[in-house]
Amino acid sequence: MLWLIKRRESALPQLLAALDTVRQNLVECRTCGNVDTTDPCGICADPRRDARALCVVEDVADLWALDRARLFTGRYHVLGGRLSALEGAARRPDDRPPARTGAGRGIDEVVLAMNATLEGQTTAHYIAERLEDLPVRVTQLAHGLPVGGELDYMDEGTLAQALRARRPV
Repeated sequence: MLWLIKRRESALPQLLAALDTVRQNLVECRTCGNVDTTDPCGICADPRRDARALCVVEDVADLWALDRARLFTGRYHVLGGRLSALEGAARRPDDRPPARTGAGRGIDEVVLAMNATLEGQTTAHYIAERLEDLPVRVTQLAHGLPVGGELDYMDEGTLAQALRARRPV
């Protein structure tokens, strides 16, 4: 920031012009809700993606984080919100995931990749209920102790979830 302030006469106009170009060229993908320069976005248009798997996320930042890891090869759906008793209906997620998984859509699995918060888990439960009558497998990201995490630094909620989700060795 200080660098920009010191060079505001030369660098700031270029930065503002670049930001305006970005503003003019970005669009929201009508299929999944991702932000890209094309509609459909590069992920939805990629024929190498597994069209049978759909990962539902709360926000575009979540999609980008998951896709950056290159571990999920399916397609995504951005809810653009989450259920929250405090924030009310203004943050209610859209209802397209069930429509995208309906009869004849070819989706076998829906991965609910919500944040490990009360609102995220409430949203995951809401979406799972909406999908329960459809012929799709609904899964959720695992929660619990992070790799390299030390028990004495974990909060009670994380420890409780890790204990509930324990598995045989």
